[in-house]
Amino acid sequence: LVGGGRRAASTTTGVGADALRSLVEGTLGAAAVRPPDPGWPGLAPPAAVAELDRYDPDTSGASPDRRADVVAAFVGADLGLAGAGYCETSGWEVAFANSAGQRAGGRVSRASIDAIHRTATSDGLGWQAATRLAEVDGAAAGRVAAAKARAGAEPADLPPGRYEVVLEPAAVADVVGFLLGGFSAKTHAEGRSFVRLGEAQLDPRVTLCDDVGAPGTLGLAFDAEGTPRQAVDLVVSGVSAGLYHDRRTARRAGVASTGHAVVGGESFGPMARNPVLSPGDRSLEELVGSVDRGLLVSDLWYTRVLDPKTQVVTGLTRNGTFLVEGGEVVSGVRNLRFTQSYAEALGPGRVLDVGRDARLRESGAVVPSLRLASWQFTS
Repeated sequence: LVGGGRRAASTTTGVGADALRSLVEGTLGAAAVRPPDPGWPGLAPPAAVAELDRYDPDTSGASPDRRADVVAAFVGADLGLAGAGYCETSGWEVAFANSAGQRAGGRVSRASIDAIHRTATSDGLGWQAATRLAEVDGAAAGRVAAAKARAGAEPADLPPGRYEVVLEPAAVADVVGFLLGGFSAKTHAEGRSFVRLGEAQLDPRVTLCDDVGAPGTLGLAFDAEGTPRQAVDLVVSGVSAGLYHDRRTARRAGVASTGHAVVGGESFGPMARNPVLSPGDRSLEELVGSVDRGLLVSDLWYTRVLDPKTQVVTGLTRNGTFLVEGGEVVSGVRNLRFTQSYAEALGPGRVLDVGRDARLRESGAVVPSLRLASWQFTS
């Protein structure tokens, strides 16, 4: 609610008349004691919202037994190993209305499995994500995880240093997630971004957009302000090309919102939720087969940005890290810590190949595997 430039927001889990009346009265009271918001951009005007088919009632209403069947299939892929992980389903419906006349609505469902098989000395990751639970194959994910766990048994110790790497989609999703922050209009305007629009900052093989309408993505076609989500080209053939906006950042920049507002965004800015990294034409096997000596990395975790201006991130490998020699996986490797600029890793001349195996990660990213010239492992 906004009155006289004074803005406040509240939520409730109550749906009765008394609960809703209390919600409105409480929010009005909160607004009355707040100072005017000089950055208030006004309400989103009426605009058509695309219809996206992202909802499956069988997934939204899936029972615990149905999820357990997926888990059982994962575990049953290799009964000689220990397994751990989860299968998750969700579904939600959102209706939006404001006093400027904008109306929007949409439904989304999501299903995923994210789990490992384990030997005494190694773990292997298997995962899938989709809008429909029927598309999640627990047995297939289990076979991948089991193969990784068995291939990584008796892992070798590898000295720190720079290595050529093949990052599988789960690891690439982490890289893209950090890079996205640099294309926020708020981050960019405040001088906290690595992005220099119009410059070829990344390799020509890198084309990145945020597009809720792209095949394989999931999400609503409008943002928290009711603005239709627009596809935004962030990187085109290595050139930093665009920023994403909410109404607040768009007003400051004198442009239109791209539909990337989120609840609470007045503090931390807009967010991109549907990044798509364009795939190449090589299989994962072909990417690995091109490596003379390097590492195949299944996943990254405990990743933390050290410097957003340079995109230096530190973190660990996990659930399947392998030494590649002469184009063949020769052994597992104990997990390694890295300290690496993600922007540098994808910089000009650094992306040697791009896979054709683009996949939806539970985070919403659709990304393929990447073969990169260099990655700095520190311990």
